[in-house]
Amino acid sequence: MTLNKILVGVAGLLLIGLMCVFTVNETEKAIKFRLGEIIKSDYEPGLHFKVPFINNVKKFDSRIQTMDAKPERFLTAEKKNVIVDSFVKWRIGDVTTFYTVVAGDIEQANLRLDQIIKDAFRSEFSKRNIRQLVSTDRKAIREILIQNSKKIAANLGMNIIDVQVMRIDLPSEVSSSVYRRMEAERERVAREFRSQGSEAAERIRADADRQRVVTLANSFRDAEKLRGEGDARSAEIYARAFGEDTEFFTFYRSLNAYKNTFSHSNMMVLDPESDFFKYFKGHVQK
Repeated sequence: MTLNKILVGVAGLLLIGLMCVFTVNETEKAIKFRLGEIIKSDYEPGLHFKVPFINNVKKFDSRIQTMDAKPERFLTAEKKNVIVDSFVKWRIGDVTTFYTVVAGDIEQANLRLDQIIKDAFRSEFSKRNIRQLVSTDRKAIREILIQNSKKIAANLGMNIIDVQVMRIDLPSEVSSSVYRRMEAERERVAREFRSQGSEAAERIRADADRQRVVTLANSFRDAEKLRGEGDARSAEIYARAFGEDTEFFTFYRSLNAYKNTFSHSNMMVLDPESDFFKYFKGHVQK
């Protein structure tokens, strides 16, 4: 009997000792209560003590959580609807605030955070058109959303790690009009390029025609100059030859005249005593 009492006493002491300690893992945050009142929450990972039946401890997951929002419609600056699919990475910051505001419930925290992010999206999307949202301002929107949502989420005891937009889609009723507008814009750019090409072609063609005219004119000028120089040289040679032997030159000119005349006509009306026939006579009068 004495041994049994000792064993029961030791077991009771062990049970009371176990009830006086609790552990906090690295992936957890803990709050210690005293009769329902929060008395401490900044626990480091490790072994800690409490008073049985007076203190109780609640633990919360401090790892990064993901709030995967459902696709939502937002209006752009053009008053067009876009469907946005996004998610948020967050973790518990101030565990006391987190417990007080959302009762430490992850699902309740996600619901509150979802509304915060939607309000932030609505504000930023209303300032931008579809082109900016799709192509240019994604990074800027992300940074603004993180900054704006951090301040509000801190009131819930939450730290925002990241906000990402996975996809921005156009509703079916908007897509067709946007595609038509994009097609018209591409066609306008194509017409502008074709117009610029035609203008450049006309300019090149006109410059080529001008160069052709200038080249022909210069060639004609050089040819006329050479021809004139040749004629002058020829006349000079003829004059020198005429001066050296006047009779031979006169005879040579007469032969050319006979050739040209008789090759084109079989009948001539001239005075037989004219100088034209002097070389048909038996002698040359000097």
